Amino acid sequence: MFAVMVVVALVACSGDKDKAGPKTARPVPVTVAPVVKKTVPVNIQAVGNVESMASVAVKTQVGGLLVEQYVSDGHDVAEGDRLFLIDPRPYELAVTEAEAKIERDTALLQKAEEDLERYARLKEKDVIAKESYDHTLAQARTLRGTIKVNEAERDRARLDLEYATVRSPITGRVGSILLHKGNVIKANDDRTLVVINRIRPIYVSFSVPERHLPDIMARMKTDPVRVEVKVEGDPTPETGVLAAVDNSVDKTTGAIRLKASFGNADAALWPGQFVRVSLNLGERQGAVVVPTSAVQEGLRGPYLYVVRPDNTVETRDLTMFGVVDGETVVETGVVEGETVVVDGQLRLAPGVAVEAKGKTDEAKGKADEAKGKADEAKGEPQGGGGSGGPKEGGK
Repeated sequence: MFAVMVVVALVACSGDKDKAGPKTARPVPVTVAPVVKKTVPVNIQAVGNVESMASVAVKTQVGGLLVEQYVSDGHDVAEGDRLFLIDPRPYELAVTEAEAKIERDTALLQKAEEDLERYARLKEKDVIAKESYDHTLAQARTLRGTIKVNEAERDRARLDLEYATVRSPITGRVGSILLHKGNVIKANDDRTLVVINRIRPIYVSFSVPERHLPDIMARMKTDPVRVEVKVEGDPTPETGVLAAVDNSVDKTTGAIRLKASFGNADAALWPGQFVRVSLNLGERQGAVVVPTSAVQEGLRGPYLYVVRPDNTVETRDLTMFGVVDGETVVETGVVEGETVVVDGQLRLAPGVAVEAKGKTDEAKGKADEAKGKADEAKGEPQGGGGSGGPKEGGK
């Protein structure tokens, strides 16, 4: 008897479930925005690296004791400024010695030329043997060659004396001094005295996708291409011009390397810094744009969710041109007038029903107003003998 009652109860419960029917999934709340067309500035964004326009590791060409140091860490120097002085006394002595040799051989040459002139007259009269004349002639020629060698030695000694004063080869800023006064160095020493970087003007090097190369080259033929960079923590951008395009595209990345030149008068850019680069290529008319927050990254590349007329979503693969002021310029994937999801994509999949929170700021305001009116209508007391339903729109 008890078993029969349990079976009846289960059957009754099963009947109640069948009457309730299958549950319907609630629409996913999302924020949407329209796809629009407008004129946008063509700015290519990239991350760049600041590079010195010239960098020199200063080394010695002669050896000796460092007796003077004219600069310290971080000093600005001009081309030709003195940096170090190597003990010049050995080189001064070498110059003196070479000049003394020249004087000695010049005197000997003068005597040899006088003898040669006298022997020439005696030879014409057959007073002396021809061998004596030839010997004097060879002696005079030898002394002329010796004087040339001595003059070369003197010039070399003077050059070494000049090298004893180490001067800056470029205008720039001195880094850390690596060898100080009192150190002994040798000629053509492997050790670096100091590194000097030119920071005014200065380069910023960055890469852009190769698809932008035709536009960049076309723009460079007509006008200077403006480039802006921002340093982390400094809201004021530095403005420069595109100075150079590399001669080949990187086969591994499909990017082309560019260099922009900046005056850097206030030394805001320093070699080695990473900066955000914006390359301006003019304006693009009738560009299709979507909010950047709508774009997602998938296995096949960028995509977004498009809201269909039945309030379900579908995915669209995108071909993008770039990002401008928080909006993404789209080449293919969506068209003007479509609606895309900009927030709430985490719970979405193709075919999922959505509840749009607002297509634009105006639409969002209207939605909030309508919601307020609906809440107000739900809170009203039911009238006697009426239907008890909410009033329409508060009319």
